[in-house]
Amino acid sequence: MTTVADKKGIEMDYSAGAAWMDGQVIPISEAKISVCDWGLTRSDITYDVVHVWDGAFFRLDDYLDRFHVSMNKLRLDVGLDRSAIRSALIDLLATSGLNSAYVSMVASRGIPIMPGTRDPRACKNHFYAWAVPFVWVIPQDAAKRGAHISIAQNARRISPASVDPTVKNYHWGDMTAALLNALDSGFDTTVLLDEQNQITEGPGFNIFAVIEGRVVTSKSGMLEGITRKTVIEVCEALDIPCEVADISKDDFLNAEEVFTATTAGGIVPVTRVDERILNNDFIGPITAKILQTYWDWHARADLSLKVPYKNKT
Repeated sequence: MTTVADKKGIEMDYSAGAAWMDGQVIPISEAKISVCDWGLTRSDITYDVVHVWDGAFFRLDDYLDRFHVSMNKLRLDVGLDRSAIRSALIDLLATSGLNSAYVSMVASRGIPIMPGTRDPRACKNHFYAWAVPFVWVIPQDAAKRGAHISIAQNARRISPASVDPTVKNYHWGDMTAALLNALDSGFDTTVLLDEQNQITEGPGFNIFAVIEGRVVTSKSGMLEGITRKTVIEVCEALDIPCEVADISKDDFLNAEEVFTATTAGGIVPVTRVDERILNNDFIGPITAKILQTYWDWHARADLSLKVPYKNKT
């Protein structure tokens, strides 16, 4: 059990997670927002997620950059600058004692200052953050054997003309419907198409396909992931041809290798797409190289930030 003494010397249990709210770190079970918060009632909210691995943030500044772009696009002002949010996240992890964690930073439209208003400008925007033990979007056992994914037939990705996918959001109606269908059919997860039958993304991850020896990732209809960015940089470092381009459903089904990329689990090889088995049900050689290098890069001083943990008991 991870316990840390608070400012009054009272020991707090953060083993299940912790939250930063209004300048204080509290056990995650005590973290709450109002039922009137537009982040809840209207999904008028943005967030970002960074992970801590082996006691260090990975690419924290890249996640902060994206978070601030999202807030600006949604016209959210939480009253904290980039440095203050960065400090809040570090304080959250230093206090929690979590050595490997899933860390979310959130900006919400908040509660209307004038009850009943429909004016988004009349809300008090606010920031909070929370951390829980490391999360695997695709379960570890599935990741080790190679994930089995479906191409969703019952849902299409929400159009970028309606919801900007480059702003991390909670509009998951399409993804949840597709994921439920995939799980009910015995798959580990799913990937969604857009209206032009192009591959977009899955619930919580970007997608990559190896097509004629080239690593290709979707160019539209999805979040521009930091892990996705890392994969592109890894490919450059390893002299593996890589491009950002449209991936048709047919090209995806005929890909030599497929893998996912996410903050919550890193690189996950895919060995089955619908009924097709890839690489005789083994992890492909290009995917294996990228996977190994991705985790090796967690030791790079320019990409990691050690958490200054407070005393644990």
